[in-house]
Amino acid sequence: MEMKSKQIEISFIVVSWNAKEYLSKSLASIEKETAGLNSEIIVVDNASSDGSAEMVRERFPQVRLIVNGENLGFAKANNIGIRQSHGRYLALVNSDVEVLPGCMGLMIGYMGKHVETGIMGPQMLDSDGKVQRSCMGFPTIWNSFCRALALDTIFPKSRIFGGFEMTYWPHDSTREVDIINGCFWLVRRSALEQVGGLDERFFIYGEDMDWCRRFWDRGWKVMYLHRARAVHYGGASSSNAPVKFFIEMNRANLKYWAKHHSRLAQTGYLAIIMLHYLIRYFGASFQYVAWPSSRPDAGFKIKRAAALLKWLLSLNIETKVHYDNA
Repeated sequence: MEMKSKQIEISFIVVSWNAKEYLSKSLASIEKETAGLNSEIIVVDNASSDGSAEMVRERFPQVRLIVNGENLGFAKANNIGIRQSHGRYLALVNSDVEVLPGCMGLMIGYMGKHVETGIMGPQMLDSDGKVQRSCMGFPTIWNSFCRALALDTIFPKSRIFGGFEMTYWPHDSTREVDIINGCFWLVRRSALEQVGGLDERFFIYGEDMDWCRRFWDRGWKVMYLHRARAVHYGGASSSNAPVKFFIEMNRANLKYWAKHHSRLAQTGYLAIIMLHYLIRYFGASFQYVAWPSSRPDAGFKIKRAAALLKWLLSLNIETKVHYDNA
């Protein structure tokens, strides 16, 4: 990837789809964090219909705005922003993330001292100030099975059962991790030039697992910095169509397994997710009958699990074993 300029220290890239109010708050926080930094902010809008692009033009005229003619997905839109960026570091920030004061200084400072770090993320908080899970272990047959049976929920402090979502770790220390979730990444350009951009076959979701694995494969460390903080409000885009995005997440997981695992492992994973959502379907159905007060939540879970199972069953045999688009 071409290095266009050595003058800009950091490029912020924000991909947005119908998240105008979140985007406004995110950009305002980034502006504060860039005071004193030689930086640029690039917004890539995926054909929003809520006035997001107009809001950016009006309130943030210094932001470079790229408006796509259609929703190209998270990975492809980020790559468009990356190709237009000039910074030594690149911060890929979700439109529903508010960067807290001092976050970027801590992250850039860490990157400068630890040249082996290729990609990193800060501690993410929810809107109530509670620490969110923002790291994961690489998915395996075992930890996927534990997730299906909710063993990581039953035994949250266990490293054996909680390896995928890292439920045993309170996110209170700086450490190497397998995966930094894709809501906020700081990337070293020299590492990006070796690893390459996001895999555009992942429309949304799954690109974080794939990208972090590729960083590790090329010898770059993936780090979590607990002293740097940001707020992730969550679901700014996915809340527009929750069941559709839920299926997209599982589609992405299948693509990841097809790209990085054998056919035998893919078959095992498919069996596990079928089991996972059969358990969730019948569990939510029991909840719906037994506790009338919980019916709105249980009804949504039933609908979501049923849609996912129907989608899985609609895949042809070849696709089930080796996902065609991976």
